[in-house]
Amino acid sequence: MDKTSAKKSTENKQAHLPVMGVGPMCVAVMVAFTAIGIALVKFGALAGGNVSGMPAAVLFTIAGILCISGGIALWCAAVFGARIDAKIKSNRLATDGVYALVRNPIYSAFLFICTGTLLFCRNRYLLILPPLLWLYLTVFMKLTEEKWLSKRFGDEYSEYCKRVNRFIPWKRSGVNL
Repeated sequence: MDKTSAKKSTENKQAHLPVMGVGPMCVAVMVAFTAIGIALVKFGALAGGNVSGMPAAVLFTIAGILCISGGIALWCAAVFGARIDAKIKSNRLATDGVYALVRNPIYSAFLFICTGTLLFCRNRYLLILPPLLWLYLTVFMKLTEEKWLSKRFGDEYSEYCKRVNRFIPWKRSGVNL
């Protein structure tokens, strides 16, 4: 191995993903679209999609509470329980705890919280946003963090991806949600 190859190999082993990474930007976009959706409902721009009637309103509210509660629990498990910052700094792939259930629990948490918040608006038109946010997250992760993790951890990361879903907390072999 020549000096250049040895240097690149050493740099690759020492380099690690920034603790904050691309996350804040990604989450900011999701929160912004959620806020825009809420504003459109509050200012009457999406009045045709408003849900009326007790059963539907109660269903939207209960679903919103469940999504927000689940998102908060997932976020707490990822941030406080998994100590992801220590794993990133020591160049270890997090695959235990909440990371055994979902590869991106922090992003998933914000997806659930944004979805729950949108459900509180009780507007059918806003139901298009959660799938769009999920699609955005999927593309964003594939182009950023997943590319880096695949390059950094190789087969270990590939095997992890086969076992654990991207955003939906659930172990399923071969499914990549």
